[in-house]
Amino acid sequence: MRVAGAGLSEQSAQPEYRIEDLAHHSGATVRTIRAYQDRGLLPRPERRGRSNVYGDAHLARLRQIADLLDRGYTLASIKELLEAWDTGRGLGGVLGLVAEVHGPWTDEEADRISRAELDARFGGTPDEEAIREAVELGVLERLPGREGEEYLVPSPQELAVAAELYAAGVPLAAITGHLRELRDQVEHIASRFLEFTTEHVFARYLEHRPPTDADAAEAATMVRRLRPLAQQTVDAELARAMRLLATRHLRIHLSPDASSVKDEEPRTVTLPGATIRAVQDLVGAEGVAPFVTAATERELNKRTLDALASYHDRQEGIG
Repeated sequence: MRVAGAGLSEQSAQPEYRIEDLAHHSGATVRTIRAYQDRGLLPRPERRGRSNVYGDAHLARLRQIADLLDRGYTLASIKELLEAWDTGRGLGGVLGLVAEVHGPWTDEEADRISRAELDARFGGTPDEEAIREAVELGVLERLPGREGEEYLVPSPQELAVAAELYAAGVPLAAITGHLRELRDQVEHIASRFLEFTTEHVFARYLEHRPPTDADAAEAATMVRRLRPLAQQTVDAELARAMRLLATRHLRIHLSPDASSVKDEEPRTVTLPGATIRAVQDLVGAEGVAPFVTAATERELNKRTLDALASYHDRQEGIG
């Protein structure tokens, strides 16, 4: 509700709100609004007799703060941005840059899938644990009001890959485990790409904190230009690595001199007692072997990625 008896201000004809009404319209709580005021994120209200009166400027500011929080910004960094805006340095370009970076990095469009179709694609038997893991990983998202009946699929391609692997005989637990491992490695690649482009491209736009409106707008344009390069580079390098390693893998398995010992057969490895105790304290006695196995495989995969990156650098003459 707007302020009772006041309605629209006779001088400004602008909407006016009590703090409870501002909370209702913005989605913030009264306590949050007061906390923002104390932190200097939100201007103080106008005092009218015994009442505090807020306007549309307060509502717009609360929505800006909520949007930036959703995008992962801290309250401290938001305060810097808003102070720049208040001192006339401009915020439009910065918010445009934020929106550009936060926007989709793929042309793929999300889809929906019913629970019945989902069960059918993965063996026909409902598996609540698999659904929980898929939601936790972000492969599926729950839809309000459609709980257990329908799910949002942010990446239909990723779900299709999982379905194909399952149809080929890969257990669901192995698929989700592989995805978790792959995600760590891809995030490492993304981090390296961001460090590289920040150093060589974006540093000049980010000299000021926050950047000027013009620099932020130019940086947003550069993000649009460079956005496809990350996926194109990874696609090309993955194709090259798969061809190289798959050929080597096949040659080893087809060689008449290949070892008759299967990879699945356990081998005895001596580890320091202190290491075993530390792992046991962390995951329990039964989890020691799986933990050591997972840690070793993760390190081997990381070194493989580093070796591939080093090989590429040498080929390009930048090593």
